[in-house]
Amino acid sequence: MSFQAGDKVRIISCADNPSAAGKTGRIVDEVPPGPLTGGRWTVGRIGVLTGPVLCAAGELQRL
Repeated sequence: MSFQAGDKVRIISCADNPSAAGKTGRIVDEVPPGPLTGGRWTVGRIGVLTGPVLCAAGELQRL
């Protein structure tokens, strides 16, 4: 699944930060992720105590 910057998503699971599962955030990436992030999308605006996380497309659900 492909996302665009600003898309609102629900984090179904997240290997990078399991405590982010079940929360919502927004896609930060302007372009599709590459080898530097291991093909994972950057999700930000999750919460005050949760910084941006890297999640695979299969771990995200578009809202």
